[in-house]
Amino acid sequence: MTVELQVAQGWLTVCELSALTPGRGVAALLPDGSQAAVFVDRAGRPYAIGNQDPFTGAHVLSRGLVGTAGGRPFVASPLLKQRFDLESGRCLDDEETAVRTYPVRTAATS
Repeated sequence: MTVELQVAQGWLTVCELSALTPGRGVAALLPDGSQAAVFVDRAGRPYAIGNQDPFTGAHVLSRGLVGTAGGRPFVASPLLKQRFDLESGRCLDDEETAVRTYPVRTAATS
């Protein structure tokens, strides 16, 4: 199984699902030069958000700590610790801030 993100050009294969460790993220360079932070939860569900921390400008969200709040998965920035919902991209600590989310799917490898 591979993890794929939907980008402007279509579905982009990022990596094998087995290469992801639950609770840890990886950064992926996208065709437009931006970066995505890709995560998988313990149930094997993948998530992808923008990797740039909007509070510092650093591309570090893939290095953040993963957890849940109210049943919602989030990643906490490793710098200032703001939490970003992995499904919506919304910052749980600042209602006016959000990061981009990417449609993500797993696909069978041929």
